[in-house]
Amino acid sequence: MTPISTCQPEHLHYLKMLARQYPNVQAASTEIINLQAILNLPKGTEHFISDVHGEYEAFLHLLNSASGVVREKVDDLFAATLSKHERDQLATLIYYPREKLEEVERETEDMREWYRITFHRLIEVCRLVSSKYTRSKVRKAMPPEYAYIIDEMLHTHYGDNDKRDYYEKIISTIIDIDRASNFLVQMCELIKRLAVDHLHLVGDIFDRGPRADIILDSLLEYHSVDIQWGNHDILWMGAASGSRTLVATVLANSLRYNNLEVIETGYGISLRPLSDFANEVYGGCDTHCFAVKLSGEDAGNFTERDKLLAARMYKAITIILFKLEGQKIRRNPAFGMDDRLLLDKIDYAHRCITLQGVTYPLEDTDFPTVDRTDPYALTPEENTLINQLTASFRHSEKLQRHVRFLYSKGSLYKVFNGNLLFHGCIPMTAEGEFMTFETREGPLSGKAFLDYADQTARRAYYSRPGSEEREFGMDFLWFLWAGRNSPIFGRERMTTFERRLILDESTWTEPKNPYYQFYNDPAVCDAMLRQFGLEGPHCHIINGHIPVKSKKGESPIKGGGKLLVIDGGFCKAYQKTTGIAGYTLIYNSACFRLVSHEPFAGRANAIRENQDIASTSVVFERLESRMKIAGTDVGRQLQEQIDDLMALLWAYRSGAIVEDHKE
Repeated sequence: MTPISTCQPEHLHYLKMLARQYPNVQAASTEIINLQAILNLPKGTEHFISDVHGEYEAFLHLLNSASGVVREKVDDLFAATLSKHERDQLATLIYYPREKLEEVERETEDMREWYRITFHRLIEVCRLVSSKYTRSKVRKAMPPEYAYIIDEMLHTHYGDNDKRDYYEKIISTIIDIDRASNFLVQMCELIKRLAVDHLHLVGDIFDRGPRADIILDSLLEYHSVDIQWGNHDILWMGAASGSRTLVATVLANSLRYNNLEVIETGYGISLRPLSDFANEVYGGCDTHCFAVKLSGEDAGNFTERDKLLAARMYKAITIILFKLEGQKIRRNPAFGMDDRLLLDKIDYAHRCITLQGVTYPLEDTDFPTVDRTDPYALTPEENTLINQLTASFRHSEKLQRHVRFLYSKGSLYKVFNGNLLFHGCIPMTAEGEFMTFETREGPLSGKAFLDYADQTARRAYYSRPGSEEREFGMDFLWFLWAGRNSPIFGRERMTTFERRLILDESTWTEPKNPYYQFYNDPAVCDAMLRQFGLEGPHCHIINGHIPVKSKKGESPIKGGGKLLVIDGGFCKAYQKTTGIAGYTLIYNSACFRLVSHEPFAGRANAIRENQDIASTSVVFERLESRMKIAGTDVGRQLQEQIDDLMALLWAYRSGAIVEDHKE
C-alpha cells in the first residue's frame, strides 16, 4: 500500500469522498473485515446456456432446475430418507410451485400435515443452497415480506430442543393465517435464486422455436445475467432499430418456418398489410418455391388456402428482402459482397443464372415487382409496405423493451472469471491468422474488430434517428447477420437466394470460416485467449452457434479442453442432426461440468408426472482446490475496495483526513 504522504492529490481527493461513506476508523475497519470474509467464501455457481431459439418450455425448465443442480441438492439431503418418487415430487414442486401445489391440493386430504412436512424439507434445501453466501446476501435475496421469518428458520436448528417449539410455532402460524401457499411459492423461488449465482446466455434467443418473447420476459426478472449476442438476436435487434432489411429478414424467416406466433401474439405486430399486398400482387404467380415448412401438428391445421396465402406472403417479402440486401451491398463496398448481387444476374429469357462461371436453371422467375433495368428498386407499393411493417416493429413496446434489455445486458463477447464467451467465432484466415476487416477506423482484426463491431452495433439503436451513424449502424447489423465471415455468422455466404430458386444443392453450401478448423488446436485457442488477456490452466473459450453432431461422435470439447461448444440442438429443428437436445455448462467452485440433455416432454408432463429432463452430467475439469471469491472478477473488485479502505485507514491515522465521530 502506498503511504498517504506520497499519494497524488487526486488520490487524496478520492479518499475524502470515500470518507463520506466510512467517516471514521471503526466504519472503515468494519467494512474491511466484512469484505475480507466475503473473499474467503466459495465462488458462486455459474450456469451457461446457448442457442435456445424460442424453445421457452425447455429453457424455463432448465432455468428452474439449474440443469440438475436443484435435483442434486435434493438427492444430497434426502437420498437416504425419501423414496425416488418423493424426491421427484419435491424437485418438481421447487421447479413449478404454483402448478404442483394445485395438483397436491386436489389429491391430499390433510394439507396441514403436508405443509408442515414440506416446509421442513424446503428449509433444509434452502439452507444447503445458501451455505456458500454471506447471511447478508441471502437476506437480500429473500422476499421482503418473509425475510425475517425465513432468516430465523434457516438459522434455527430443529435439533435444538429449546428452539423446536419456536420453529414449529412459526410453521403452524403460517398455516393458520392462510399464508402457507404463498410462503411455499416464495421459498421455492428463493431456492432457485440461490442455486445459481449468475447465468450466461451465449446467444440466439430468437427464431425457430415459438416464443422467444417468453424467454426474454423471464430473463428480465432474472437476478444476474449476461448475454452474448447471437446472429438471430442481432437480426431482431436490427429490426427493432428500424432496419427495413432486417424487418424483411425476420418476416421471411418466420414465414418460412411458420413461426408467426412470436410476431403476432408475442409482439402484437399485424401482418395484415403483408397478406393484403401478397394476395393483390402475387395472386396469379407461381409460388411453389416458397411453400412454407409445416411440422406434423401444424400441417393438419392448415387448409390449402392457408398454405397458398403463406407462400404468397413469403415470396412477396423475400423479393423485397433481395432488393434491400442489394441496396446495402451497393451502399457498403467495404463489406466486399458484390458477388451476392444476384437479381441483376438473372437471365429471364432462359430462366437461368450464372454463378462463378456456372449456369444454373432457376425454378422461378415470376417476379412481377422486379424492374429488369433496375432490379434493386422497390416499387412504390413495396416501399409503403416495408415502411409500414418497420413502423410496427419500432412501435411494439414489448419488443423495444426486450431489445433495450439485450443492449444493456448483452455484448458481442464477454470475459468473465477467466472464460471468454462469444456466440460465433473470431474470424481467421486459411493461414491461421486473425482475419483483417476494413472499417471506418482502419484495418482491424481479433479483439480490436470485435470491440469495433460491438460499438457500431450499439449506434444502430442509440444514435439519433436519421443520422448517418444510425444508418450505418443498421447496415452493419445486417453485415453481422449475413456478412462474409462476420464474427457471429462465421460463414463465407448466406445462400437464401440459391436455396429458394436453384435445385442444385451444391449452390446451397455456406462454407464455414477457418476458425472452425483451427479451434481444434490448443495453441490457437491459447492465442485467442491471450488476445483477451486470459492465460492459465482453467481459462476457456465458450461458444454456441454451430450445433455439435453428438450422434456422429462429435465432442463439444475442442482444442484439448480449451474450447467448449455448448450448442447441442436445444431447438427441436436441430435435434435430428445433433441426436440430443442441447448442452449446458455448470461452473462451480470445484469443477466444470458439461451436461447433455434429452428432448423435453413438455411442461404439463413434467408437472403431472414429476418428469425431469433426462440429462447426463460429466465433470470434464476439476480445480486443484476449491475456488474462492478472491479468485474471481468480483473478488478482484472487492480487493480493490479493501486496498482503498486500507489507504483511508492510513489517511485517518496519519492525520491527512480527520475522522467524523458524529453520534
